[in-house]
Amino acid sequence: MTMRRQQRVFVTDCEGPISKNDNAYELTSRYIPEGSKFFTVISRYDDALAVVLKRKGYRAGHTLKLILPFLKAYGVTDGKMIDFSALNILLVAGAKDTMHFVQRAMPSFIVSTSYEHYLSSLCKAIGFPEKNTYSTRVNLDNYQITPKEKETLKLMAKEVAYMPLIEIPKNARSLVDFSIKERTTIERLDEIFWNQIPRMSVGEIFDEVNPVGGAEKAEATQEIVAKLGCGVDSVLYVGDSITDVDCFRLVRDGGGLTVSFNGNEYAVREAQIAVMSENTVVTSVLADVFFRLGRESVLQLTEEWSFCSLKRFGTDPALLKEVGLLYSANLPKVMTIESDNREEIIRESVAFRRRVRGEPIARLG
Repeated sequence: MTMRRQQRVFVTDCEGPISKNDNAYELTSRYIPEGSKFFTVISRYDDALAVVLKRKGYRAGHTLKLILPFLKAYGVTDGKMIDFSALNILLVAGAKDTMHFVQRAMPSFIVSTSYEHYLSSLCKAIGFPEKNTYSTRVNLDNYQITPKEKETLKLMAKEVAYMPLIEIPKNARSLVDFSIKERTTIERLDEIFWNQIPRMSVGEIFDEVNPVGGAEKAEATQEIVAKLGCGVDSVLYVGDSITDVDCFRLVRDGGGLTVSFNGNEYAVREAQIAVMSENTVVTSVLADVFFRLGRESVLQLTEEWSFCSLKRFGTDPALLKEVGLLYSANLPKVMTIESDNREEIIRESVAFRRRVRGEPIARLG
């Protein structure tokens, strides 16, 4: 009697594991004066609300909602978002091949906080079915904004761009753990986002746009496995940032496998495996072993990580050849994350992330 292979599912974030972009950051930098600083201030505010202050109803990744009124004020349209996204896609080396490989092996999905405009463009670039994606839906053209609101928002944008960056103190648990300067910044941003903008006509955006942030990514993954008739123990999830934390916890605790690909501190703290690589062929290798042999075999392979181990675990011959061509001397770093090595891996992964994605994007949550 032939035993039926357990269902396996591949789920990945988009920006980081597939592309080097941070599309929202890049859009903001393109269309808003001092936009890179403006976006970074709001991103740090997002981290503070989601991680430390744990505001009711607030989720990691809601930066993508908070910046929308400002993009609208500076004349950004859905058409501009689509055109900009299509022209500025920057893939991680090997990403197109990896996404083709995983699709052949098992049901595969992209769950991303990115705007749907960007994800649609990326799917076209890599030949991935858009129906197998989750992203932040928004139709910016549907919202009204008055000339007075435009001017007010432009003044606010300038004010935000000159605010100091919020640094989250180690082990911070409440607002009082922040410095007076940072508390002042947080309180002013609270006033802007939760008092002033909601009173504007364009403030409807905050009620209607729901970014696919931390909890929403976990909900999307649960929806995927429910449709496929399996459990989260069947999932290999790849992510790299704060918006992947909820999904990492869901999959890890449910018996699946979680991989941080060039991840930041938030990702490495919650994942089981850390990958530091400029090429996604490593993702293909892990997915191949996961599909054929399951989670425990991938963890064992990671512990023994070497060319010999890749052969011993029966890695797909085409992948073995590609790995050999790319890494004739040393394989990229792949490590099992344990309590005794987590801090060191965080340091290494954060440093590697900076080299691969650049300092401005790498320092975002």
